[in-house]
Amino acid sequence: MTPEQHIWACALAVEKQHGPQAAVFVAERIGALALQGDAPGVEMWKAIAARLDALSRADHGETV
Repeated sequence: MTPEQHIWACALAVEKQHGPQAAVFVAERIGALALQGDAPGVEMWKAIAARLDALSRADHGETV
């Protein structure tokens, strides 16, 4: 699995597990990691957030 595929897989898993609250979950993770000073973790979760946003736009008929 490529790093890009891994990020998409994470985004899909978060969406499946948290449903409509997925964005809130991701925002909380980013905040917690930022407070811990985990810059790589923050970057990973920001990437997941971007993929969740793309999934949401696709679900609403917007172009990704």
